[in-house]
Amino acid sequence: MRSFAVIGLSSFGYHLCKNLSELGAPVMAIDVDAEKIDDIKPFVQKAVVADAKDKDTLKSLGMEDIDVVVVTVGEPIEVSILITLYLREIGVKEIIAKVITEDHAKILDKLGVSSVVFPERDMAKRIAYTLRRSILLDYVSLGEGYSIVEMGAPSDWLGKPLAALDVRRQYNIQIIVIKDVLSDKVVIIPGGDYVLKDSDILVMVGRDEDLEQVEKL
Repeated sequence: MRSFAVIGLSSFGYHLCKNLSELGAPVMAIDVDAEKIDDIKPFVQKAVVADAKDKDTLKSLGMEDIDVVVVTVGEPIEVSILITLYLREIGVKEIIAKVITEDHAKILDKLGVSSVVFPERDMAKRIAYTLRRSILLDYVSLGEGYSIVEMGAPSDWLGKPLAALDVRRQYNIQIIVIKDVLSDKVVIIPGGDYVLKDSDILVMVGRDEDLEQVEKL
């Protein structure tokens, strides 16, 4: 399993460390705040009080041997940029960075980060999307106009087998998971003989405009 280092224990960084550890990944947490390090210490393999703005400190922590380093320091932006620059110079294989603005993202992209994340922006978009379209239970944007949505089965589909509905051809979408909320049964890539019930939750993938048509049924 790949190893991870998380620099900066904001709320995002803290929960990222904890979730990665719960998935069994080895995680090193780094922050200048000793209290934050004490809070995360029970959940990670290693927790270090250190100033990541110092290049020699990053070297001493063996950053070049970590598979993925996540920089969750968003502000001040210049600190995020400096840490990212040092990680690149040290030779870290993969760097993921939290960003605050589009310009921040552009600068880090120029520095060669593997990817950037906008936690606040992306969560706001996700919540706004589900609030605007109240039938949705969950929504994940895949980019390029594609999304994954979770919603109850449209009433017109109930009692019908998937083969008869032929949603791939009729609506240009794919049902990838069906969850029965009563039995907790989960069916991955359901077959054409599956008959939809009112207790079924559908997880579907497709173009945004096609998914919107299904939501209107």
